Amino acid sequence: MPVTRAPLRAAAALTTVLTAALAPLLTAAPARADGIRAQEWALEAIHAQDAWRTTKGKGVTVAVLDTGVDADHPDLRGSVAPEKDLIGFGAGPGDPQWAVHGTGMAGIIAGHGHGPEKGDGVLGIAPESRILPVRVILEDDDPARKRARAERAGALADGIRYAADHGADVINLSLGDDSASAHPEPREDAAVQYALGKGIPVVASAGNGGEEGNRASYPAAYPGVIAVTAVDRYGSRADFSTRHWYATVAAPGDEVATANPDRTYYEGWGTSPAAAFVSGSIALIRAAHPRLSPAQIRQLLMATAQDRPDGGRDDDRGAGTVDPAAALKAAADLEPAAQKPAPAAHTARHFGPGRTAEAHGTAPAGWFPWTAAAAGTALLAAAAALWRDRHPTRLFR
Repeated sequence: MPVTRAPLRAAAALTTVLTAALAPLLTAAPARADGIRAQEWALEAIHAQDAWRTTKGKGVTVAVLDTGVDADHPDLRGSVAPEKDLIGFGAGPGDPQWAVHGTGMAGIIAGHGHGPEKGDGVLGIAPESRILPVRVILEDDDPARKRARAERAGALADGIRYAADHGADVINLSLGDDSASAHPEPREDAAVQYALGKGIPVVASAGNGGEEGNRASYPAAYPGVIAVTAVDRYGSRADFSTRHWYATVAAPGDEVATANPDRTYYEGWGTSPAAAFVSGSIALIRAAHPRLSPAQIRQLLMATAQDRPDGGRDDDRGAGTVDPAAALKAAADLEPAAQKPAPAAHTARHFGPGRTAEAHGTAPAGWFPWTAAAAGTALLAAAAALWRDRHPTRLFR
């Protein structure tokens, strides 16, 4: 994607499959961090200010299953719980390959800014919510990524269950596998159903394969997951955004300002940030209406979405662009209902025929990027990334 440089703006990118976040970054002239708010068009697009009249997400915890989160980032300091690292090796704090993608997603969800009256830096959609970071993947350029593929195949499933058992009110999965060998894995499917059964909504990126195969992405395609496609600042489907039957709603995913552990701000694209905006929106709903079930919240988001397609939904944007302010208003009239249990399903309707018996006997249980496919080849994409660096450029420092 060509880079266009302009005052206080530059282009970056979000990954296609599950490759870990940003690779080496191109630099541009630094600018004042307080200019970042002018770039956060997405907050206006989803009517954040209107939603904040009701709540800013206080008391709600969003689990960010990703590459890690920089708890010392000034826009997140005080809002990040101790991290659960299910990888156990690879880059660490201070390394350029650590927590880039996860920090960006956490900022979109719970960034509270910094400086006088917190007027500088990134402001998230639920700025009073908390983040539970669970490290389940490595950045794309982490030298240990191949080892993680071989040794941490079950990290995603384990991470979902960990989040469900350790206080998460929403689970954000800004990641997915839409490679040619992508397939559903019963272990992940069961973990998703476990979280839903405990009353915890699960949100995932729909995929960035709209221009490259448009294949189904997992975990977005698992039953019950709120799968999020990306729209640009004009409300149109972003060209890269995957189009599939499982699309639930859309959210901003192009030219999105994100925080970074290097204390620079970047502008990126992908269904990763789109999923983060929806997770933050759900945090607002849960803060005001904590007893609503995942199924009710899913239906609420769809029923109140902006620019609803003819017929109620389409594969491009699901039911339309998320509108947390409208959802909060409509939720006031809902009577909470228990989540109906749903078994993990490997059905042809949702997943196709699944893997062969031979594949089940030879492949690890986990689907993640480092999981071997039936043929024994590792899946591309470990991760968080539904944001790949094509021409990333520094936005602010």
